[in-house]
Amino acid sequence: MTFIRRYITPFLIILLAIFLPKFNLPFIQNSENVHYVMRKISSILFIIAITWTIIVLLRVFKKNYLENYDLNQEDNLQARKLYTQFNILERIIIFVIITIAIGSGLMLFEGVRKFGLSVFASAGIAGIILGFAAQKALATILAGMQIAISQPIRLDDVLVVEGEWGWVEEITLTFVVVRIWDKRRLVLPTTYFIEKPFQNWTRTTAEILGTVFIYTDYNIDFDALRKELARLLENTPLWDQKVNVLQVTDSKEFSVEIRALMSAKNSPEAWDLRVYVREGLIKFIQQNFPDSLPRTRVSILNDFDKKTEIKQS
Repeated sequence: MTFIRRYITPFLIILLAIFLPKFNLPFIQNSENVHYVMRKISSILFIIAITWTIIVLLRVFKKNYLENYDLNQEDNLQARKLYTQFNILERIIIFVIITIAIGSGLMLFEGVRKFGLSVFASAGIAGIILGFAAQKALATILAGMQIAISQPIRLDDVLVVEGEWGWVEEITLTFVVVRIWDKRRLVLPTTYFIEKPFQNWTRTTAEILGTVFIYTDYNIDFDALRKELARLLENTPLWDQKVNVLQVTDSKEFSVEIRALMSAKNSPEAWDLRVYVREGLIKFIQQNFPDSLPRTRVSILNDFDKKTEIKQS
């Protein structure tokens, strides 16, 4: 039923275009001018019906082809590639089809045809003027086409752009919509992703490493922390069981820097895993090594201590 509804309107328009020139209206004088207008209207309706049918066929083909690919799967890299390409190419093709249809309809009229020929005769200067005037618009459209082919970004990619973290929600010929983690939308021109650097966390795979930094006193037991990290990771489904590392990455004047490194299937789970591990390690230190929290030592000497220190020196 849905299939029939898609084509019923263009089919009726084609029937109207075929039979319209054959209508003999008794209350209208059947002059040559009336037949001329009827033929032109019939031709325009025929162009509209053909254009409509081609666009419907294009969208049906896209829908049927993409039914085998689900964006909601965890490993959806191939689906994101195809959805990005088809969405952008669909807009390009529809734009070209509608442009050709409008041009064909206008060329049915003799006055417009003559005007078109005169425009083509002076197309050199006009083309240069229009080229300068539409330089940014053309660059944006070409950037959209380049994104569809080379795919530096895809639908549902996780990006860090302009200091914001979010997912690619929509890609058009002229702009890209990034859904930020707090549900705001960041709208950027397509040229941004061709000309400026940005982070793509899911370029080849959704897997990602998460880091947690803990600062403690020098007397912390590192082996006990490693065992606690392993226990925390084994007790959560957020960990993909691939990376589990705890290292001392820096030593400062009053504390040491400890980095816990872990892996997850995707960036949202990596964020939750980092929060879970950070809270767990802090609780473990508070309960088992309260003296190992970062602290500043101050030594106060009384007069007797000062005299003793002077004699010893």
